[in-house]
Amino acid sequence: MTATPASDSTERIDDIDVAAEMQDSFLEYAYSVIYARALPDARDGLKPVQRRILFQMAEMGLRPEKSHVKSARVVGDVMGKLHPHGDTAIYDALVRLAQGFSLRLPLIDGHGNFGSLDDGPAAARYTEARLDAAGLSLTEGLDEDVVDFVPNYDNSYQQPDVLPASYPNLLVNGASGIAVGMATNMAPHNLVEVVQAAKHLLANPGASTADLMRHVPGPDLPGGGVIVGLDGIRDAYESGRGSFKTRARTSIERRGRKTQIIVTELPYQVGPERLMEKIKDGVLSKKLQGLSDVQDLTDRTHGLRLEIGIKTGFDPDAVLQQLYRVTPLEDGFSINNVALVEGKPQTMGLKDLLRVYLDHRVSVVRRRSEFRLAKKRNRLHLVEGLLIAILDIDEVIQVIRSSDDGEQARGRLQGIFDLSEAQAEYILELRLRRLTKFSRIELEAERDELKAQIAELERILGSEAALHAVVTDELDEVAERFGTPRRTLLTEGNGQATTGRASAAKAAANLEIADAPTRVLLSATGRVVRVDGDEPITPPARRSRHDAIRSTVETTTRGTFGLVTSSGAVLRLTPVDLPSVPPASIGLTAGIKVRELGAFERGEEPVGLIDLESDVPWLIATARGTVKRVTPSELRDRDREAVISLKPGDHVVGIAAAPDEAWIVLVTSDAQLLRFPAELVNPQGPGAAGMKGIGLKSDATVRFAGAVDEGAEVVTVTEAAETLAGLDEPRVKVSAITEFPAKGRGTGGVLAHRLLKGEVGLSLAWAGPAPLAVGSDGSQRALPPGGAARAGSGVAIDGTIGAIGATLGS
Repeated sequence: MTATPASDSTERIDDIDVAAEMQDSFLEYAYSVIYARALPDARDGLKPVQRRILFQMAEMGLRPEKSHVKSARVVGDVMGKLHPHGDTAIYDALVRLAQGFSLRLPLIDGHGNFGSLDDGPAAARYTEARLDAAGLSLTEGLDEDVVDFVPNYDNSYQQPDVLPASYPNLLVNGASGIAVGMATNMAPHNLVEVVQAAKHLLANPGASTADLMRHVPGPDLPGGGVIVGLDGIRDAYESGRGSFKTRARTSIERRGRKTQIIVTELPYQVGPERLMEKIKDGVLSKKLQGLSDVQDLTDRTHGLRLEIGIKTGFDPDAVLQQLYRVTPLEDGFSINNVALVEGKPQTMGLKDLLRVYLDHRVSVVRRRSEFRLAKKRNRLHLVEGLLIAILDIDEVIQVIRSSDDGEQARGRLQGIFDLSEAQAEYILELRLRRLTKFSRIELEAERDELKAQIAELERILGSEAALHAVVTDELDEVAERFGTPRRTLLTEGNGQATTGRASAAKAAANLEIADAPTRVLLSATGRVVRVDGDEPITPPARRSRHDAIRSTVETTTRGTFGLVTSSGAVLRLTPVDLPSVPPASIGLTAGIKVRELGAFERGEEPVGLIDLESDVPWLIATARGTVKRVTPSELRDRDREAVISLKPGDHVVGIAAAPDEAWIVLVTSDAQLLRFPAELVNPQGPGAAGMKGIGLKSDATVRFAGAVDEGAEVVTVTEAAETLAGLDEPRVKVSAITEFPAKGRGTGGVLAHRLLKGEVGLSLAWAGPAPLAVGSDGSQRALPPGGAARAGSGVAIDGTIGAIGATLGS
C-alpha cells in the first residue's frame, strides 16, 4: 500500500491491490454468511437469528403461560439489541419457528395468520407470538452458567453463544439454508425416536449407524405422508448425504358409480393449491387422463382432504400412478447434513449429529451442577454462621452495640465467634424476626437439606456414569412432555406404490398399456415413434417415402428414456406418451414431432436418445470439438437436466452409446475425420464441461460425432460454394471406417474427402452400419458403393440429400 500526496493536507489517497481487496472482502463475506447466518449450530440446531429470537423472547418474559405480544415488538427488540440484519429476515425466521407444517416441534406459539404451504404470513404488526413450551425448554438454565455468553454487535449486551438445548433440536426440526459454496438441508425427525437413539449412543459409544436406525428408522415429516424406499436414508445416516421420495397418503373411495382418490396427507412442503395447479396443467397438456374433477374440502375440523374424481371406465390405481409421475403427489427430498461444529461447517451422519449434541448436553449438565454446587456451598456457609450467631445471640448483640461502626463490628464478630467475613456480614444484615425459636429450627432443616443436595451434586460431578444418568433422565422427561406418535409411514422398496394395490413404477403413465418391451426411434427429421414387441422392423422398400433413423433405444412401455438436445440438456420421457406403430408400418409421417412432447426451449433441437437405466457411458460431442462421456445412472431423477456445461455459442451435435471398446468418430466441416478409442475419454459427472476431442481450424465445426465398431461405414457429402438448394448435384463417398487410421484424442484427424474446385466443405457426414440417405421429401437416395479410398473425391448423385442415418431393421 503506497501513500500518495494530495493537495489537501486532510485528504489521503491510498493505492490498493484490487484483486487482493476483492479476495479479502469475499472471504469475509463468505465467513459471515456461513458462520453467522445460513448454517445451524450442531449443538442446539439453531441459526444465529433463531437463537437470538428465542433468547430475547425468554428475556422479555414471553413464557407459554403469559399473554401473546405483537410480533413487531419481538422483531424490534431482537433487531435493536442482537441482530442488526433487518426486520424482514428476523420476522421470516420467527414465522418459520411457529409453523407446524415446517417444524416437527414448533418453538413459538403464534397467534394470527402465520401463513400456509401456499400463502405467506400476515405482516408483523398483525400477528402475535410467545414462546412455546418446547422453545422455552431450549433456553432453560441460561442463568446457571451452562453456556458461554458473547457480546452483541456493539458490545452493549451479552447473548448466549449457544442455547442449552434440552433435546436434539437439529434432528427433530431439521434445517435448511444456502451459504457461500455450501448448503444444508436436513429432514425433521420424531422426538421420541431421536431421544431413544441419543440414550442408546450415550450408553453405547461404539454403536453403529444400523444400531441407531433401530431407534430412528427415518425422518418423520410434519405433514405425515409416506416415504418410499430407505436406501437413500441409510446413505444419509452414514455419510450425511442422501435422498428419499415422499408420497401423499391416499385412499380410493367408491360411492355408487363414482370413484374418487382421497388425499389426506401431502409430501413435505407441498400445499394443496400447488398440487391442484399441477393437476390442472397436466390435464390441459394431456399428460393426465381419466380425471373428472378436483375438490379441496380441507377445514380446521377434519384437516386436509382433497377429492380427485375418476372418470367412468378408468382404473383408479393407474390414474394414481399418473398423478405420482406428473404432480407433486410424489416429491423428492435431498438430505445434506451440513452444520457448524466448533465454528466450522461439517457434513455429518446420524451418529456424528447425536454425538455432538450429547457432548454439548453433558457439558451443560456438568456446568449447571458445578454452578449449583458452588451456590449451595455458599448458602450452607451462611446458614452455619447464622446458627452460630443464634446460639449466642445475646453476646452477638452486645458485640454489635459496643462497636463504633459496622467495620469494627464485623471484625469483632469474626474474632470472637470464629466467623468468615461473609458470615459476619450476613449476621450484621440479619433481621430481628429471624431470632425466634422457629427460625432456628428452619435453619437447621435448611442446613441438613443443603448438605444432602451438596452430596448429591458432588456424586454427580464425581462420576461420569452419574452425569450421563442425569442427561438420560432429562431426555426422558423431555420426550414425555413433548413427544408425539410418528406421522410419516416408512416403506421399503424401489418406488413402487404404497397403497397396497397393483401398481407400476413412477414412470407409468398410460392407463391401458401393459409394461412390455418396446423400442423408441428418433428420425433425422425430428420425429419419434414407439415400436412395441420384439418383432423385427421391416426395412423400407426402395421406392418408399421414408426417414433415416438417427437414434434408437430399447426400454419398456412404462420405463423411461432420455432425449438429449442441442443445448446439452436431457429430457426424461416415457414411451407411453408416444404413439405405437407396427414394425411393418413405419414411414415418413410415423410417430409425432419431438416438440409435441414439450419442455423444449427456443432454438433447441433434438440430437439423440439414451437409455437412462444403462450403465454404459454415452458420448456427447459439440460443434466446437468438445467430447465427454456420461454414465446415465449418475443423472438425477429430473424431468430436465443439463448433462454438459457448454461454452457460449457451442451446441451438441452428436450422442451415442460409447463403451470402452468402441471407436469415437468425429467428422468436421473441412473434411477431417478423427477416430480414437472411447476409453481415452474418462466418464464425468453431468455438470462437467468435457475435454478436447479434435483440433479444429478457426472456421471449422464438427458435422458428425458418434461411437462405432470396426464394421462401420463412413458417408460424406460435399457442399458447394454459392449453391442454390436442389440445383447442384452433391458428391458422396462411402468408405470403410478401417480406411481411417486411429490417432490420439485432441489431434486434427486425417483427410476424409478430397474437395474439388467449387466445394467448400462437407454438408453432411455419418458413420455406422447400413447407411440410408433420404431427401427432404422422404424419398431414398441411392448411395455409391462402399469401399472408396479415404481421400477420394466421391461421386455425384441425383438429387440432394436431406439426412443420413441407419436403415430400419439394421
